[in-house]
Amino acid sequence: MIGYVTLGTSDLERAARFYDAIAAEMGVGRMMEEPGVYIAWGALDGGAGIAATKPFDGQPASVGNGTMVALEARDEEQVARLHRIALDHGGSDEGAPGPRGEMFYAAYFRDPDGNKLNAFVMTGAPGE
Repeated sequence: MIGYVTLGTSDLERAARFYDAIAAEMGVGRMMEEPGVYIAWGALDGGAGIAATKPFDGQPASVGNGTMVALEARDEEQVARLHRIALDHGGSDEGAPGPRGEMFYAAYFRDPDGNKLNAFVMTGAPGE
């Protein structure tokens, strides 16, 4: 079970604007933060959270090739809203909302630091 995912950022204020908007759409807010160092979003008694932090070693933040964080949406409409919110808050498009196979509906985007995310919803059993 994943407790939380941490993504590096070179600009915590910019990351905060991006993730505050994403978190608000998902019905959560900031759950922990150390000003100027990190911010974590989610619910203390909820599922996995997400955090943005300046790298502890002081080196520039970078993205992992093949690394992606998946955000579980309520429905296809929320997938589309999350994609639009991401783009409106400095993110970039990596794949418009739409079906991906028989049971998966998703949209892909990157945050302003280049970290890849998706919003998804499972749409039913095969053949439905």
